[in-house]
Amino acid sequence: MTISTQKGRGFYPAFLFVVLMLHTNYAYPAELKFTPYSEQKVVFDFYFDEPEKINTALFWIRSYMNPLMDSPYNQAPEFMNVKVVIHGRELVTLAKKNYAKYKDAVERMKYYASLGVQFKACSLATADFGYTPKDLYDFVQVVPSAMTELVHWQMKGYGLITPQVLFKNNRNEDIR
Repeated sequence: MTISTQKGRGFYPAFLFVVLMLHTNYAYPAELKFTPYSEQKVVFDFYFDEPEKINTALFWIRSYMNPLMDSPYNQAPEFMNVKVVIHGRELVTLAKKNYAKYKDAVERMKYYASLGVQFKACSLATADFGYTPKDLYDFVQVVPSAMTELVHWQMKGYGLITPQVLFKNNRNEDIR
């Protein structure tokens, strides 16, 4: 193979240098870097097609909070400003009458609520399911609309996180 060097005689040596640098960089292991996080504000948008997906979505809250509570950040959870707006079929997990079926999710939400996470249910979606505010747990606030609630918090500087909950076909052990 012949590489033309008529114009830009430095192309081939520069190309070879880049290839060697890329190859060399792969020989070193990844390094954990601690981004200098400051206090954050976040609103989670929960809207799922199946109630059971709330279980996976609640792990997103854990994945957000736990690193900030751990060293080197050591942030207190009650100062994290976390809101969760619920307006999909997972709303049925908030109905007291469904406790037996969704006990694990309810207990995890109660735990997060005790840490200061605010759970907000859309009144439009609540009405679609035939629920009233008295049908829901006391850790839930019913708000006029999920859409206006999400916009409200974003306008106040809250970052929006919309969990994508997918069903896995393979175990991690099978694909690593």
